[in-house]
Amino acid sequence: MVEKIITLENVSLVEFLGPDNQNIRQLAAAFPGSKIISRGNEIKIQGQTAVISRINEILSALLEHYHQYGQITDKTVSQYLSSADEDQQDRLLAASPDVILFGAKGGIIKAKTANQQRLVDAVLRNDLVFALGPAGTGKTYISVALAVRALKNKEVKKIIISRPVVEAGESLGFLPGDMKEKVDPYLRPIYDALEDMLPAEKFKLYLENKTIEIAPLAYMRGRTLNNAFVLLDEAQNTTPSQLKMFLTRMGPSAKVMVNGDRSQIDLPTKQKSGLIQALDILKDVNGIGFVEMTADDVVRHRLVKQIVQAYDKFDVQMQKDQANRPPREYQPYRRPNGPGMAAADPGRHPDARREDDGMQDLPVNHEQL
Repeated sequence: MVEKIITLENVSLVEFLGPDNQNIRQLAAAFPGSKIISRGNEIKIQGQTAVISRINEILSALLEHYHQYGQITDKTVSQYLSSADEDQQDRLLAASPDVILFGAKGGIIKAKTANQQRLVDAVLRNDLVFALGPAGTGKTYISVALAVRALKNKEVKKIIISRPVVEAGESLGFLPGDMKEKVDPYLRPIYDALEDMLPAEKFKLYLENKTIEIAPLAYMRGRTLNNAFVLLDEAQNTTPSQLKMFLTRMGPSAKVMVNGDRSQIDLPTKQKSGLIQALDILKDVNGIGFVEMTADDVVRHRLVKQIVQAYDKFDVQMQKDQANRPPREYQPYRRPNGPGMAAADPGRHPDARREDDGMQDLPVNHEQL
């Protein structure tokens, strides 16, 4: 165990240490494996070398803050402790390239499958990436983590995340609440991911100052998205014109991701998916990355993988059945009075009942009321 002594000069001990040394006790509580003892104008630190270095950095920052503002509160200590944690995470990220991000509670966020790692690598190499695959493969979660990392590394100035709002059985106009309350349920998975990755106060601040913007796809029209990490989720539910509109918003310093699942298209039956069309149109364009996820990348409950595989098997069988189904015989349209059709009585109304249709005339009541 190493020991270090810091001498406080030109400092009011009561204002710096806090009532009953509460500021130092709060600092000591954040490093339970070490000892921080305050005696007079000296602070003695005992612990491992790396821990002592971090405590020394925080105390130096607090001293600088005191000389600038004249006081230290417990809230000030909390802010500098939080800042120190982020600095430590940044150093760990630099030393561990496979780690994407540290979550709000300190958990490590990184690729868990080979295809998830391919997605991370594709985003590093390309400014536009399409991530495709079934539910549960981590497309949204990994994409949001990459966006937060880019923001923390100051590679972008803001994060913009969007989803198409596709009505499922109910019209938005009949749902309760204002427009934000109507569309927020569609964007809930995005909020959940961000809340896992950012402290609550910082996430709230980012939303208020528009550093992070979460909005329906329709809100992207007419904008130029620059110096931003832009994510379009659930892209299989875009129309061709919507997806073209989104892709053409891309500014010169933007990083764009488009996520989708071909098997979960919620558009009307006759409406073509913009994602399916875009994959065909853009497949040979240089500088665009395409990453295909499979059921093997599912990281949810083990049953999700089996469900996805069962549906894939069912879809393959349906395609085979349709391919083997004999074509319907062609039957030309025949006009009334045309060849092969009985001649119509020109004096008879087309809706009139035939006399030999087995129906009898109903009796008529001639009584006067």
